[in-house]
Amino acid sequence: MVDLKKELSNLLDEKVNIKTYDLIKEIKEKEKGDYTFPCFILAKELHKAPMVIADELKDSINSPIVEKIESVNGYLNFYINKEYLTKLVFEEYENTKDHFGKEESNGKTVCVEYSSPNIAKPFHIGHMRTTLIGHALYNIYKYLGYNTVGINHLGDYGTQFGKLIEGYKLWGNEYDLSTDPIDKLVEIYVRINQECENPEVLERCRNNFKLLEEGDPYCISLWKKFRELSLDEFYETYKKLGIEFDSIKGEASYVDAKENIIKILEKNNKLEISQGAKIVNLEEDGINTPCIIEKSDGSSIYATRDLAAIMYRAKTYDYDKSIYVTGYEQELHFKQVFAVAKYLDLDPKYVNGLVHVSYGMYRLKEGKMSTRKGNFIKLEDIIKDAVSKAKDKILEKNPDLEDIDEVAKKVGIGAIIFGDLYNSRIKDEVFDIDEMLEFQGETCPYIQYMCVRIKSILRKLNTEVLINDVKYDKLHDDLSYDLVKQIYNFNNVLKEVIDKNEPYILSRYLIKLAQTYSEYYNTFKILSDDIDERNSRVYLISIVMNVLKVGCNLLGIEIPEKM
Repeated sequence: MVDLKKELSNLLDEKVNIKTYDLIKEIKEKEKGDYTFPCFILAKELHKAPMVIADELKDSINSPIVEKIESVNGYLNFYINKEYLTKLVFEEYENTKDHFGKEESNGKTVCVEYSSPNIAKPFHIGHMRTTLIGHALYNIYKYLGYNTVGINHLGDYGTQFGKLIEGYKLWGNEYDLSTDPIDKLVEIYVRINQECENPEVLERCRNNFKLLEEGDPYCISLWKKFRELSLDEFYETYKKLGIEFDSIKGEASYVDAKENIIKILEKNNKLEISQGAKIVNLEEDGINTPCIIEKSDGSSIYATRDLAAIMYRAKTYDYDKSIYVTGYEQELHFKQVFAVAKYLDLDPKYVNGLVHVSYGMYRLKEGKMSTRKGNFIKLEDIIKDAVSKAKDKILEKNPDLEDIDEVAKKVGIGAIIFGDLYNSRIKDEVFDIDEMLEFQGETCPYIQYMCVRIKSILRKLNTEVLINDVKYDKLHDDLSYDLVKQIYNFNNVLKEVIDKNEPYILSRYLIKLAQTYSEYYNTFKILSDDIDERNSRVYLISIVMNVLKVGCNLLGIEIPEKM
């Protein structure tokens, strides 16, 4: 689609001796115009007051894309020709339909690591943010033409397995793992953590992990058993959320790379011994806490495994950017890992492409969650609760609705996803499913309902409106133009999402578009008696519905046919 800023920049560049593209900004107050250019930047060169420069430029620019130009206190405010922009958007939609705002491959590769739950622990609310934020980013990068690799870096290694193995040795005969295996493994894990207050028990747990790394057959057999049981449960949850990964490769896959990492760091004189452990001192990088590469007992640590994963992904995917979606509690860890990566003889491209996308935590009303204490809510239970409550709400409004279970699933799961992605990822959140399921307000059910209303109008019309049926002079009102401008900005919104790695930018955009449509619906009779007016309005709202649907799909949300 034509870049309006670029078009305006071309007009200005003909008149001045600087590149103006980055200086042109969109105006938020729509009554003041669409774009503005500050003439202050030209005052020194032209030896004129900004107000004078703005007046002179205003009188010298003439273009069919501009309806009018105003000089306001040294700013040049551009009003885009409504009919020009409407035609531009409609023709783009006609050519792209369900791919509106999509871009072709740009040859760049982005790895997105997200979800990454721990084996032998429940998939609980604490895993939800990484899963939903990461999946949305994966979808949006892919939509914008990146070769995108979704990676689930399973927590299938580490000291916790030494604890679980010890617990299973002590009490395994008390538990039947053929039913609800993860719940029972959690019970064992909670019990052994209580026992670990005894130093002797804790030492046995550490020894179990060392045996696991050394290839002890019994420890390995238990580890494999716990992993398989966990994956079965994880896949069920991912299926409900509509999530698939390009790579599911756990920490255990990288254990054998430890010696190679140690060899490289030793060669580069970066490895030191501290209290028997092998570390990298990072004070030169502004990090006061050293990064442990090998513990004093010779076992690996997850920082080492993350370093091995970086080397693997660089070689396997030749990535331009590698994103890690994890909680802000891991910010120090990733600062350390990214700093050490500079010393692994990697191409600087791979090190510079490392990005930690952190997020705040969900909290229960009672406080912070902890698997060790058994204080958590399983994501499976959250989904069941949301779908059940969605069904009750829908039945109140439409008791005769067909396929109620399928609709409730889309509404309930959509509410969870949108509720998570509606605020900046940095914020801590208190989980409130009732608020997320409200049909009024800034929620997913509200957007879904607006889409369903448009679908209902299109069914009543019972005939397809083509772009040749549109009369643009019927869409010169401010509300129609407001919808057109928002639709035009869809691609720009997606680019802003990946620029900041903030899915909430898309969520807020979708709410605003749905709200503007609601105002439009309440102001105008869509199925007007005037056929030209009717066709023009129907074509416009068809695009609105398409953009809402595509935007929701990118977040991982489905739109029902009826509600």
